Amino acid sequence: MKIAIYPGSFDPVTLGHLNIIKRAALCFDKLIVCVLINSDKHGGLFTPEERADLIRRVVAKLPNVEVDSSDTLIAEYARQKRACTLVKGLRAVSDFEQEVQMAVINRKLNPRLETMFLASSDKYTYLSSTVVKEMARYGADLGEFVPREIVDDVDRKMRQAQEKENDLSLIHI
Repeated sequence: MKIAIYPGSFDPVTLGHLNIIKRAALCFDKLIVCVLINSDKHGGLFTPEERADLIRRVVAKLPNVEVDSSDTLIAEYARQKRACTLVKGLRAVSDFEQEVQMAVINRKLNPRLETMFLASSDKYTYLSSTVVKEMARYGADLGEFVPREIVDDVDRKMRQAQEKENDLSLIHI
């Protein structure tokens, strides 16, 4: 059985992520979408558990896709899951250098692990979770950016985060 892992922070999952998930699922017997804690990204809008739950709702109709989360190195996680491939989406050339560096490191840590790069579909090259969060902060319609199943969740979570920020700013006055 050919098992692949699509790792990421997915805070929140976007239509660009979903496009990569659907395309990668066609290439493998099983695709594990794994929510990882990114040491470069502190905090987050959603907890890792919430992110995994949102993704599960979005991929519910994809029979060979499962969702998990991990706080281990992805090379070790892949070894534990007997995965042969990491799937990485590339939006632009600027993503390529860092992703190749990580692919080489992961292969050194797990020599049986390959990395497959999937170029983003044209309509999603501009899209990132960071952009989605910024639009949500200003109340923009997210319908063209995140799966419809989770638009309300993103809006609600952003309102809660803003209310918390406002409460904290009142304390410091």
